[in-house]
Amino acid sequence: MKQFFFKFVATFRCYSTKPTYHSTKWKAGSKKKLKSRNEEFTATTKRPRIKWTDEQLQVLDAVSTGKSVFVTGSAGTGKTALMLEVIRRLRKMYGKSKVAVTASTGTASCALHGLTLHCFAGTGIGDKDVETLLLRVLSNRWAFHKWEKVEALVIDECSMIHADYFDKLERIARSIRGGSKVWGGIQLVVGGDFFQLPPILPKQQLMEKEFVFEADCWNASFDLQIELKTIFRQSETLLVKLLQGIRRGEIDNDELKILEQRCNSTAAKEDTSAVQLFPRIEDVERVNQQHLLSLDEDIVTYTALDSGEKRLKSNLKLGIAPDQLDLCLGARVILCKNLDVKHKLVNGATGTIIDFRCDSDNGKKSIDPDIDFICESGSLIPVVKFDSGQELEIGPQTWSLMDAGKIVAQRKQIPLMLAWALSIHKSQGMTIDRLRTDLRRAFGYGMVYVALSRVKTLDGLDLIGFSKSKIKAHPKVLQFYKEHFL
Repeated sequence: MKQFFFKFVATFRCYSTKPTYHSTKWKAGSKKKLKSRNEEFTATTKRPRIKWTDEQLQVLDAVSTGKSVFVTGSAGTGKTALMLEVIRRLRKMYGKSKVAVTASTGTASCALHGLTLHCFAGTGIGDKDVETLLLRVLSNRWAFHKWEKVEALVIDECSMIHADYFDKLERIARSIRGGSKVWGGIQLVVGGDFFQLPPILPKQQLMEKEFVFEADCWNASFDLQIELKTIFRQSETLLVKLLQGIRRGEIDNDELKILEQRCNSTAAKEDTSAVQLFPRIEDVERVNQQHLLSLDEDIVTYTALDSGEKRLKSNLKLGIAPDQLDLCLGARVILCKNLDVKHKLVNGATGTIIDFRCDSDNGKKSIDPDIDFICESGSLIPVVKFDSGQELEIGPQTWSLMDAGKIVAQRKQIPLMLAWALSIHKSQGMTIDRLRTDLRRAFGYGMVYVALSRVKTLDGLDLIGFSKSKIKAHPKVLQFYKEHFL
């Protein structure tokens, strides 16, 4: 088979050349003595000791013996933590260079320090026939080499992948690697929950087979398919039971009354700490901008600093860290990265900006020299008082795309987002203490479940625009779980 080789694109860093300045207003307002970020916590904490459930151990044992596995489970069952352990074990088995870590979305791939599946595959969005896609891969030296070399392929958030694309990738793998084995002998570890957000297909691509489990090669691709049942995010028995019913589109009258009691409660309306979730991004942007401008404070802007291979940097925009972050005193914010799990500084922790510290003040060593390039108003570090009571300077953090254990692209940004409002899509993976969700414009299967499963307790939930008709699970998904896991 003919191979086409091109020169690799050189790795480079793209730094801003704009001048920096220090605002005297912020210096004057930065007298409060806080412990340094390094004294408060270490961002790179040791990997915690986890007591795995029997189901999780079954997955790990299967992976360790070279079996291909599909892992599913409802929100909060520890799928991401399990995937990270799977990746660690696979790399120990095969070496970093032979383990490909991917996900269907930029956000999920960043969480696993991997690449989007489309980027790894070298297929683009995969809307062409398989012969065209194969030629595209063959003409891409980097992608062709990856398919040849890979021994284990991890794919997370598979619910967003459609069946046709999954079948095309399997044929590409067999064509490049040769032989008759499914996926060319690659060990596959796939994770996702089909009761959550489904694949989005353009109208011209609507087809009979929609979900990835409908792919012709699906059942032949796995030695084990398993559903995780133990839920860690919520501990209230009533809430867990309620969410499990919503997940499957089933709710009785008693459960319906409980949800109706969470609609527009007076206490919830007065709770300004609650994060608002909306189905559509335009509502999110409108609410956040209204609140930000109403504070009438000077805006401090942070622009993400991207580096790495040019053809991969575009994938960073698909992740959770914003391209541009506008903050001011009094702004409500939410962490978008785990910083210190032990002290509950996790993805989803909310708080308020109470100060900005000039990074060059008092001759202290800089938190991060790149803050000069990220912050447009000088080296200003936001200070957040979290709702848990902690006060902390939040310096830049890094999101990395990895290939074969090596960093190929990075985004550096302050790990915060405005938290008056978030989209339901962006909230995936978060754990939120107090949540208000507006479901009036909810669309599609699984959206209500994704929104409600973010909250830890019933007391922390306020609903707007809720109706029983919005709770629905796709019939194909119900049938799939009935056949495989009930």
